[in-house]
Amino acid sequence: MGDYEDFVRERLPRLLRYAAMLTGERELAADLVQDVLVKLYRRWSRISAADHPDRYVLRMVTNGYLSWRHSRSARLIATAELPDAARPDDFAADHALREDLWQRLARLPRRQRAVLVLRYYEQLDDSEIADLLDCARATVRAHAHRALTTLRNGLTVEQLAEARES
Repeated sequence: MGDYEDFVRERLPRLLRYAAMLTGERELAADLVQDVLVKLYRRWSRISAADHPDRYVLRMVTNGYLSWRHSRSARLIATAELPDAARPDDFAADHALREDLWQRLARLPRRQRAVLVLRYYEQLDDSEIADLLDCARATVRAHAHRALTTLRNGLTVEQLAEARES
């Protein structure tokens, strides 16, 4: 099983980063990856013989994320307020903007979020995403379109509300 250990040692940081992008929380990401690695260990002889074991494991993490059932308390997300006047070099403002993006991503349905993470973080094309999610490329494009529209509309609605308050 040295081959398994080498595989995990080499890919664990990437898997944890990817899972953190999906879940939005490092602790949940670690739990998700741990569950996948246990399954991977049990099936290692078959998976290691696959053409692209990396892709197979990435798919396992994605499917694990999509099928995970968390209690409502595990999915509660704290809201972050953006500062009124933030300078571009202001660390707190930069952190608040990143936190706001995390909050927006966390509100997306799981498949839409998975598509955005696979497309923009993992830099996969629609065909590769469709293969990982076991769906059509048109479905991938539809999920991406809906997710980006939701993110844009959320921005627009909040910006309009702020403008009215001013």
